[in-house]
Amino acid sequence: MGKAPISRPHSVSTLLVLFCVLLLLPGYASAQHMDHHPAPSSWGGPAGETQEWAKGRLAKSSRHQEWVKVKNSNREVNSFIVYPEVKKKATAVVVIHEINGMTDWVQSLTDQLAEAGYIAIAPDLLSGMGPGGGGTSAFTERNAVGQAIRDLPPDQITADLNVVAEYVSKLPAANGKVSVGGFCWGGSQTFRYATNNPKLRAAFVFYGSGPESKDDLARIKAPVYGFYAGNDARINATLPKTIEIMKELGEKYEPVRYEGAGHGFMRAGDAPEPAFAQPKGDQAADQKASDDDQKALTAYKANKKARDEAWVRWKAILVRI
Repeated sequence: MGKAPISRPHSVSTLLVLFCVLLLLPGYASAQHMDHHPAPSSWGGPAGETQEWAKGRLAKSSRHQEWVKVKNSNREVNSFIVYPEVKKKATAVVVIHEINGMTDWVQSLTDQLAEAGYIAIAPDLLSGMGPGGGGTSAFTERNAVGQAIRDLPPDQITADLNVVAEYVSKLPAANGKVSVGGFCWGGSQTFRYATNNPKLRAAFVFYGSGPESKDDLARIKAPVYGFYAGNDARINATLPKTIEIMKELGEKYEPVRYEGAGHGFMRAGDAPEPAFAQPKGDQAADQKASDDDQKALTAYKANKKARDEAWVRWKAILVRI
């Protein structure tokens, strides 16, 4: 049986009425917050890595996720926040992204913190700094993202983090306690931010270097917990001096090195296990591909082990704050 024809003039007028009604609803036209499971506001990350696995994990989460715009003078810091499913008011964690900006994985990591019972908020520190006044998602090339992040004024970064930390600390669901954790570039910024915010309860530095100035380190009031990769000479070469100064100052600094892991192990160990290439009938090429696959699998297992151990340690510390 065929469907009755729809009167085109009637359907258009109906849609116009519905659209006008929606515009009159509070928050529809210009919402400050985006509702649960917002559309991605990031790019995939490093070239060749779409991070669909991170995006998929985020989409399956039952936790309340939203984007909020936090005012910093004449700037708006676009921030991704996820709430835990708990009965009591929760401690908050400010997440500082990698040199790759606000990637799908950063959002997934933020959700995983909420899964552990914490209000987690990740500001896009490139907010307003991208093409057309956008943030990370406005860029199309990894190198452009990295360069834009390197060019961010330190005082602006501190001010952005300050307003985000203040915002999350005053949420009705928050208990007022705020910690910070960052990765790669964000790890270094976490250490630096600890020198500028005496209200922090803890700083979690993932494979990031510390400030070189003793005077800067002397301003730190919160305990600093370091998470470092065994195969990361660039960052590890900076640790002895930081350890020496922090010890001299009597500051609490607990660095842990995860042997066998590489820089970025929290993200690399969170990804799916790499798949092996299918043989193509060329013995030499197939052998090389097999060797490369085996090396990739060995590295992945080391990164996953480090990632899992780091999570256990991180959550054990957070629960004591």
